[in-house]
Amino acid sequence: MGKSGPNRNFSSRAQIEALAPKMRVGLFGGSFNPAHAGHVHVAETARKRLALHRVLWLVSPGNPLKQPETWDGYERRLAGARAITSNLPTQFACESEAVFGTRYSNDTVAGIKQRWPEVRFVWLMGADNLANFHLWRNWQQLAKSIPIAVIARSNDSVRARLSPFVQRFAHYRKPAEAAQSLVADQAPAWVYLTAPYCELSSTAIREATDMAGPVTNGRSKS
Repeated sequence: MGKSGPNRNFSSRAQIEALAPKMRVGLFGGSFNPAHAGHVHVAETARKRLALHRVLWLVSPGNPLKQPETWDGYERRLAGARAITSNLPTQFACESEAVFGTRYSNDTVAGIKQRWPEVRFVWLMGADNLANFHLWRNWQQLAKSIPIAVIARSNDSVRARLSPFVQRFAHYRKPAEAAQSLVADQAPAWVYLTAPYCELSSTAIREATDMAGPVTNGRSKS
């Protein structure tokens, strides 16, 4: 983005304050430990297929479903998410959960929607999250409060596609060809989008880092 655009080193509060009524905005939550090309793949696939004006990466201080050691290095994780989105003018990494003082996605979404009621939000997630979505706190309430776009991942398993979320909200699934209308739909509403796979995962990168030292963009530094 040129010099006239927003400062990439924004606080999340300042960036979200720039949201305007009727904007179509994706909320992409995660630990991003570390952020990598697979996350970009999910975010960019959603942006294009849903015709979004902006995607906000909501970097979580800590995922309650993951081991506490993966929560470490919040500033590092946030910096990594900002770095990988720095050349993507519609993608912004935010510390929204830290700013709003929330820990759970349902509370974060409720706070954002209350503050910006005229913005059209959609929740974004990779299909690998389907398998444990029913373990999220107030998962059904979240699904009833915001449309959800699920983007296929290479590690998407049959278990994920037969998950309690898929079964519970099967009646509210939209066909992929109707994806652009999702953001304007009343929740519950969701869509499953297929796209060319990106094989990277944060777990694999962390394991590679442990074995071979620092990793940049999925490749070990020699």
